[in-house]
Amino acid sequence: MHYFANPLRFQRLADAIFPYALIATLAATAVGLYGGLVTAPMDYQQGDAYRIIFVHVPAAWMALFVYLTLAVAAVVSIVWRHPLADLYGRAAAPVGAVFCFLALVTGAIWGKPMWGTWWVWDARLTSMLILFFLYLGYSALADAFDDPQRGARAAAILALVGSVNLPIIKFSVDWWNTLHQPATVMRFDGPQMHLSMLWPLLTLALAFKLYFVTVVILRVRAEITERRITNLRLAAEAGDD
Repeated sequence: MHYFANPLRFQRLADAIFPYALIATLAATAVGLYGGLVTAPMDYQQGDAYRIIFVHVPAAWMALFVYLTLAVAAVVSIVWRHPLADLYGRAAAPVGAVFCFLALVTGAIWGKPMWGTWWVWDARLTSMLILFFLYLGYSALADAFDDPQRGARAAAILALVGSVNLPIIKFSVDWWNTLHQPATVMRFDGPQMHLSMLWPLLTLALAFKLYFVTVVILRVRAEITERRITNLRLAAEAGDD
């Protein structure tokens, strides 16, 4: 793990991965959208309105996944002081917030015709909204201190505390009586979805994950460059003194 703590090694690895991740993102997105919008049949109950799940479900999965990686990065930062863990957190948190926001908005769009309302305060929706605020809080704390290390440590602690919300989101439909439907893909007895609908959903889930890798590479690069510029500026100011 410490081998890639060197920013130069990370950048060499990122440079090798980035073009393949970008091409794979575009290809998976095109295939998944074609499958979800063109080849997948209309649902016998929801009609074509169900097609929003091809965006809503992958976005919700990614919102949980990205926050889980933030919690892991927080442990790495606090325990091993890995220099790239904090940079990863700063780069990934806004992307995770976008995924979470997208899941909330598409869920509301789907909920209006299905439930007759844009929003209900049930366990799944409320816990997802809390996750969105946790993302915002992480980004705010990371930038709230003049000392970047203090901000990174505060954000890491929030990420660890907020991770208790992840199992609540996952199992909320099983623990409480909610309007949100139970899991239909990740089940012990197998997916409860027809293959013609399942493969576009999984393809778009892969596309979202590849997109995340692509964007985080760009954002970590930017964070490294910004950190270098800051260090050079501070060194120049110290030399002038």
